[in-house]
Amino acid sequence: MSNNPKIIQLSQRTLAVRSGLNSDEQHGAVIPKISLSTCYRFAEFAKPREFDYGRKSTPNRHSVEKTIADLEGGADAILTNSGMSAIHLLSVALLSPGDLVVAPHDCYGGSYRLFNSLSEKGYFNVQFIDQSNEQALTQVLALKPKLVLIETPSNPLLRIVDIEHIASLAHNAGALVLVDNTFMTPILQSPFTLGADVIIHSCTKFLNGHSDLLAGVLVFKEQTLADDVLWWSNNIGTANSSFDTYLLQRGLRTLAVRVLAQQQSALKIVDFLANHPKIAAVHHPSLASTPGHDIAKKQQKGFGSLLSFELKAAADKTPAFIERLNIFTLAQSLGGTESLISHPTTMTHSGISAQARKAAGISDQLLRISVGLEDVQDLINDLQQALDVI
Repeated sequence: MSNNPKIIQLSQRTLAVRSGLNSDEQHGAVIPKISLSTCYRFAEFAKPREFDYGRKSTPNRHSVEKTIADLEGGADAILTNSGMSAIHLLSVALLSPGDLVVAPHDCYGGSYRLFNSLSEKGYFNVQFIDQSNEQALTQVLALKPKLVLIETPSNPLLRIVDIEHIASLAHNAGALVLVDNTFMTPILQSPFTLGADVIIHSCTKFLNGHSDLLAGVLVFKEQTLADDVLWWSNNIGTANSSFDTYLLQRGLRTLAVRVLAQQQSALKIVDFLANHPKIAAVHHPSLASTPGHDIAKKQQKGFGSLLSFELKAAADKTPAFIERLNIFTLAQSLGGTESLISHPTTMTHSGISAQARKAAGISDQLLRISVGLEDVQDLINDLQQALDVI
């Protein structure tokens, strides 16, 4: 009888919890050590070990990359020092002057700013379109783009587009498909099964979950593309520190329980706001009235803990509402254990023009909430007392 251990197919929850455990062969430490060395001794002349220089890779970074690749079902991953650094890395590695990038007209403000500014400098061309508009999508894909970015749910309006449909059309046009899975995480959405070639995360958000580090990651369906981009990562130096990587690995271990608990609270807050007389609109894929609700049910395993809403009151009442809040913190991030509220016009999307914000449907009364792990009734009570003053 064979003594080889049986290979067990592990769930995402187990993969996340077991991230990096029992990898210390020297002392048998359960939790992986932080490797702070920037350089690694060669085994012998002209023979490097697995790690040779920290800009290219470190034991901590390699462990986290493997975990995230496994969670997404990808071949490999490259960790970077921020989400924007990850987008920039892929742009440098893949795109040349004259290449076309297609991005959502309502994408994250930082992504919009980066693509737009690099396009203005002539690094490549970019077109921002409503990807739910079939005619606009057909027209832009006829131009044979090199890269199509899909962001669903969108930031900050939580709009949904059909990843599988857009990916199929993009591949037929010869384009690579990049999906931003920051909002959903691997727990709630699996873009590779829907046609993505590359997945991007701002690890600063849900993957870390504690608002105490900056990191980004690119996950690749095919190893060949990962190897090409890794060369550029080492070339331009997009790596993050071993300590931040250690914190990210620690955050990953609670990913599933955090995401599911935050989602449960978000659904109750959506219900509260949707029935409040001082709220003009609520944006969340769980609402049957939301365009894209049926697509979300098909391609997602849940609706997530990000939501946005618009006040009925005039825009000049928004500061009074925000200042009244006691639990929600005014900050422009998301995915942490603490609940945050942001005003896209003056925060996440302040770097794009008023005209572009209007085209994307971002009003001055729009607010975005990232639901944390506090007691949900406390969160609802906080929103209620703040709404009472406007």
